[in-house]
Amino acid sequence: MQSTPDPVTVLVVDDEKGIRDGSERIISRMGCNALTAKNGEEGLDIIGRTDAAIVLLDLKMPGIDGMEVLKRIQTMDRDILVIVITGFATIETAIEAMKRGAYDFIPKPFEPDQLRIVVNRAREKIQLQKDTVKLEAERRRTLADLGTEKSRIHTIVDSIPNGVVVTNTDGQVVLMNPAFCRLLDLGADTATGGPISAYIPDEGLCRLIVEISRGLHVDFDDIPTCEFSFGGDRFLMARGRPVLGERKECLGAVVTVIDITNMKVLDRLKSEFVAKVSHELRSPLSTIHEQLALVLNDLMGQLSESEEHLLARAKEKTQGLISTIGDLLDLSRIESGSTCQEPKPVQLEDLLGNIVDFLGTRARTKAQSLTMDRPADLLPTLKADPLALESIFGNLITNAINYTQNGGEIKVKADMTGLNLRVRVIDNGFGIEARYLDKIFDRFFRVKNDKTRFITGTGLGLPIVKGLVEALNGRISVESVPDKGTTFTVLLPVD
Repeated sequence: MQSTPDPVTVLVVDDEKGIRDGSERIISRMGCNALTAKNGEEGLDIIGRTDAAIVLLDLKMPGIDGMEVLKRIQTMDRDILVIVITGFATIETAIEAMKRGAYDFIPKPFEPDQLRIVVNRAREKIQLQKDTVKLEAERRRTLADLGTEKSRIHTIVDSIPNGVVVTNTDGQVVLMNPAFCRLLDLGADTATGGPISAYIPDEGLCRLIVEISRGLHVDFDDIPTCEFSFGGDRFLMARGRPVLGERKECLGAVVTVIDITNMKVLDRLKSEFVAKVSHELRSPLSTIHEQLALVLNDLMGQLSESEEHLLARAKEKTQGLISTIGDLLDLSRIESGSTCQEPKPVQLEDLLGNIVDFLGTRARTKAQSLTMDRPADLLPTLKADPLALESIFGNLITNAINYTQNGGEIKVKADMTGLNLRVRVIDNGFGIEARYLDKIFDRFFRVKNDKTRFITGTGLGLPIVKGLVEALNGRISVESVPDKGTTFTVLLPVD
């Protein structure tokens, strides 16, 4: 029988006083110790000084934002459940927060009952964890025993609202709870003992679970989460971890599965809204831009210097808005999965050479050296969408030109590493501080300092690049040293 949750300390971190005060009243009436913080810095300080077990965390705050606070909490050696507070406009960020380890989320504005439900759910999980630890200390069992005996631990696992499945070192299922069967549409009488592929239809996830079960990910903290579609209209997210014995040997894997259908629906609605608004705005903005260009050409020499400057500035700004709208439409297509067209055989060094030749004119206007190091041996043919590849490397090389000083050097190198084609765009430009490296792929984020504040841009180029690379089943990474340069590395699998 599940025990009544013990009182816990709940910290509310939000820059809105109304949210803090209202949440504090509700949480105090639930018999919990309620604390509040008006920003991320104050919240981290309180966490360091108290035994806060649950944190209600606003994602959008001045100073240290919610994502950074979540990241720092994850580095602490404490089991703190983080419930992110988000609005409709930041639902994608909420999904990202869940991937990074947040326990749950609650949308603004929320009713008192919604807050009570989500906090009680977190309290119950904490209590379940405490009960599990106590029961495990009373009597140790092997994973196979858990699947065959009606133990108290088995009862606790059965009561967890998220799907839970446990495998042995061979990737065979030894335990699964009713929530897992419900999410995967398995019958209540489904027997354990089969391979994980007999229960989960996603081949990539099954392969990852087998690898975790065999101990291939014991030394890695960043085991990826996996999203997959089930039944066409439902979306699930799975997260696996190795189960270690007393001598740190791998005994198998435990995988939790949650339903993220509602978050996906909200994300799709947001993308459709952005696409619709962007389409509606692009046509009138293009008309305004053309008319401004016409006025400037027809009245050349008849305008005063200030009038000509204002019109030129307006023309420049409308062009910037048109570029932003184009980038937003590209992102919408990436999210809908319709960006990469039918793959075709591509000779990558030829494609890169054409891009380098085309952008060489821009580099020469800044007295920069833009070169490509061709591999000694011919690279294998890559089967991919050539337009997507042009967008990826065109964006990366353009960024290198923009963020490298006059007279700088930019090199493009292509070679093979393992079964992947590797392309590196290397510059000796302004560089990026370490604290920004995990943010540069966020939408609209731009590094601004004395050297870069005059560089125009939408902050959408790198998010587009990352989306296209992932759509091609590739990976992108960045290394940078301020004032010495930056290297972007793209790995693309060879079919």
